[in-house]
Amino acid sequence: MDLKKIDKNWTLFLDRDGVINVEKDMNYILHRGEFVFNPGALEAMRHFAEKFSRIFVVTNQKGVGKGLMTSNDLEDIHSHMMDQIESAGGRIDRIYYCADLDNGSPNRKPNPGMGLLAKEDFPATDFTRSVMVGNTMSDMQFGRNLDMYTIFIPSTKPMPELPHPLVDLVIPSLLALAKAL
Repeated sequence: MDLKKIDKNWTLFLDRDGVINVEKDMNYILHRGEFVFNPGALEAMRHFAEKFSRIFVVTNQKGVGKGLMTSNDLEDIHSHMMDQIESAGGRIDRIYYCADLDNGSPNRKPNPGMGLLAKEDFPATDFTRSVMVGNTMSDMQFGRNLDMYTIFIPSTKPMPELPHPLVDLVIPSLLALAKAL
C-alpha cells in the first residue's frame, strides 16, 4: 500500500478503542473519565484533517447494548473526544456506532452497515479510495467488505500472522501513520 498516493479525495475510517484511545483490556470505556487518548493521537488527527476530505469513526459499542452504560453516556464520551480533537486542530466528520449485541446486525462490524450509512450521509465517499484503520480482525474484515485498504494497529488484540489477506499494512500507531502519509 503506497501511502503517498493518498490525497484529499480519500476518506479515513477509524475504529475508536485501541486506535484513538487507550483500550481497557476485556472491558468497556463507560464514561468520559475513562477515555484517554493514545500517545500522539491528537497530533495525528490534526494531520489527518489536512490530508483526508472525510474522517469517520466506526465503533462497536456493546456496553450500551448490555446496559452497562446509556447512549447518553456514549454521546458524552464522543462529545468529549471530538472537543479535544477539534481543540488540537483535528476533526471527525461523523461518528457511527453499533450498540447491537447480535453479531448478525448489519451495522455491527465486520458487517458493512456503518460504512454504508457513511456513504449515504456523505455520497462523495469512494470506498476504493478509503482506508480503514483498526486493531481487530473484525475491523480489517469490515474494510475488506467495502473494498477499502486496511491498516492494522496492534493494541491489546492479537497481531495477525503476516502476510494476511485482510491486512494491507501494519503500523504501530496513528501518529506513525500520520507521519508516513
